[in-house]
Amino acid sequence: MLSRIITVLIFCTLSVVSMPVLGSAIKGSKAPEFELPDQSGNTHKLSDFRGQWVVLYFYPRDDTPGCTIEAGEFRDNKAALDELNTVVMGVSVDGIDSHAAFHKDMKLNFNLLSDSNKDVSKAYNVLNDIVVLSYSKRQTFIIDPMGMIAHHFEDVDPKTHTPEVIKTLKEVQKIYQK
Repeated sequence: MLSRIITVLIFCTLSVVSMPVLGSAIKGSKAPEFELPDQSGNTHKLSDFRGQWVVLYFYPRDDTPGCTIEAGEFRDNKAALDELNTVVMGVSVDGIDSHAAFHKDMKLNFNLLSDSNKDVSKAYNVLNDIVVLSYSKRQTFIIDPMGMIAHHFEDVDPKTHTPEVIKTLKEVQKIYQK
């Protein structure tokens, strides 16, 4: 129990002090393809979602305070995201078993993808690799129906992030309709 508390404190501290990446270089570019297992072991590829908008959000660890808030906010706002033809997927370097427990405990209505080999976090430039600790930075990508990055959120507050994502989705979708 004490080691779990220490791990949570370390990740919360590192999430606050980690430096954001230069996201402007990635916005407007092709989203890196991925093939990752979800909490049930089913494989998902980005290309499976062509024709739909995708919110791909990276988060540090299952069951940590900020990650619990963020997952709950996406869960509670799924109907609004569905109306925008948008699929939500959470990604962290945690394993399938950890995702399965977190998914069940939180009663999530979207998939959590396991990037245990860290390749996808590296491709999206969100991996924080500090000595013995590796985790994905809390960042979100909106990917358009053609697989291009339409927006990148580098500075994410779990309490207010989902409304920001929905607002931004509406804005970028209007641009794409013109």
